[in-house]
Amino acid sequence: MALSVDPVDSHLGWIKDINETQNTTVDFPIIADQDKTVANLYDMIHPNASETTTVRSLFVISPDKKVKLIITYPASTGRNFTEVLRVIDSLQLTANYSVATPADWKDGEDVIVVNSIKTEDIPAKFPKGHKVIKPYLRTTPQPNK
Repeated sequence: MALSVDPVDSHLGWIKDINETQNTTVDFPIIADQDKTVANLYDMIHPNASETTTVRSLFVISPDKKVKLIITYPASTGRNFTEVLRVIDSLQLTANYSVATPADWKDGEDVIVVNSIKTEDIPAKFPKGHKVIKPYLRTTPQPNK
């Protein structure tokens, strides 16, 4: 879902432009927040932005209704959708398995076994194998691949 501080007719125009220039189809709901009530309530506009700047914040909310990620981009910086998708992959993986993902992790790469799992218990929980790099740093192949 997206929130825009523009009126609905503007949404229709920029959806057309996005679909055309990015070779995609925007098919998610967009909330019109022309008076910026929602945007200001949730601090969704970059603090150094002008009054005419658009919403630049992204929230990832999990099924348990907890905010898992907040990113606010300055207007001068393009958003990195590859990074957003990477984070969502990580959040879904780590919600279902006792693992963490390292910096720059990509879907399909090895993950870190959380410290709450004893090293001697890893083989039963992660039968694909594991490596002990340090006692507190143990990796295993991504469990859902």
